[in-house]
Amino acid sequence: GQASDIAIHAKEILKMRSVLNDLYVKHTEYTLERDFFMSAEEAKEFGLVDEVITSRPSHEEP
Repeated sequence: GQASDIAIHAKEILKMRSVLNDLYVKHTEYTLERDFFMSAEEAKEFGLVDEVITSRPSHEEP
């Protein structure tokens, strides 16, 4: 039913949030006790992202 689906999704979201929080703390050595905002370049320096995309690739129609 719908209620059980919501519960399943909520549980998965909480699990993913925990994993992301652990990765954030591991790579930045900052705690999540207070907000910390960073630029895309800073996220790359911390190892949170592999690449910063500065423009959209052009898509050519066949």
